[in-house]
Amino acid sequence: MNTVTATAAAKAKGPIVWLNMDQQELDDAYDQAVYAPNRDRLGKRRLANSAAALERIGKPERFAYGPTPIEGLDVYRTSKPNAPVGIFIHGGAWRNGAASEFTYLAEPFIGLGAHFVVLDFTNVDNAGGSLFPMVEQVCRAVGWVYRNAEKFGGDRERLHLISHSSGSHLAGCTVTHDWVKDGLPLNILKGAALSSGMYDLKPVRLSKRSKYVKFTDEMEQELSAMRHLDRLHTPLVLTYGTYETPEFQRQSREFAAAVKAAGKPVELLVGEGYNHFEMLETLANPYGLLGRAVLQQMRLT
Repeated sequence: MNTVTATAAAKAKGPIVWLNMDQQELDDAYDQAVYAPNRDRLGKRRLANSAAALERIGKPERFAYGPTPIEGLDVYRTSKPNAPVGIFIHGGAWRNGAASEFTYLAEPFIGLGAHFVVLDFTNVDNAGGSLFPMVEQVCRAVGWVYRNAEKFGGDRERLHLISHSSGSHLAGCTVTHDWVKDGLPLNILKGAALSSGMYDLKPVRLSKRSKYVKFTDEMEQELSAMRHLDRLHTPLVLTYGTYETPEFQRQSREFAAAVKAAGKPVELLVGEGYNHFEMLETLANPYGLLGRAVLQQMRLT
């Protein structure tokens, strides 16, 4: 076999698994490292930026929203009284990440008059492969902020959700949560900005993520925000970067289209030249794509 033939054989497409993708292509489309070779460098920069921000703005207040150690949230307070509250849900493929890694995102918000809350919650590995405990904890944390905002000078009538990556999957489940069952208002969240997320779990279930997430029919159905737009009562901003994986781009586009078709408020913003992890950095910049959108949504100067 000559080199040309061998190369062609190596690139031969396998059976189609999802849309026009074979298994390898689908696996790659849910693996950020394939499309963002600078992932590790950006991760180090996030930690360094957060350490520097911590020196400037000081340690957050820590509150428990549940009985286990992970069920806590960090509150970075602004000096303004009765201020709006941004609640951030971090990503990490449902497996990684901690609230303490995202201090750098808080600085512009507290400077412009908003409290910034970062949630901690369990990961899928510690939850036995289930996403249900993660969603339950995030929704319970949001409910805690609503009920207890006055403890840190927050206005519970001005809560805004912000998220990235797998955190945006959790956020999608949060904005389509049945809040009435929790004795809370349907419009508990006055706005949400979801970046680079997943809103239908069917293709994710077909990908290699199923090796560590124990997907079930119930999980796919209940935790796919796309399928529960009747429960959506929050204006949305959705974003993605043009250097993200094709599936993360498609998920955001199709979720935005479905929300619009349902007659509910949504804005889709595209970050030209940004990959998955670079999109998050735009949240820390009031002139960045995500930062500007969130500040406008929260009506901050």
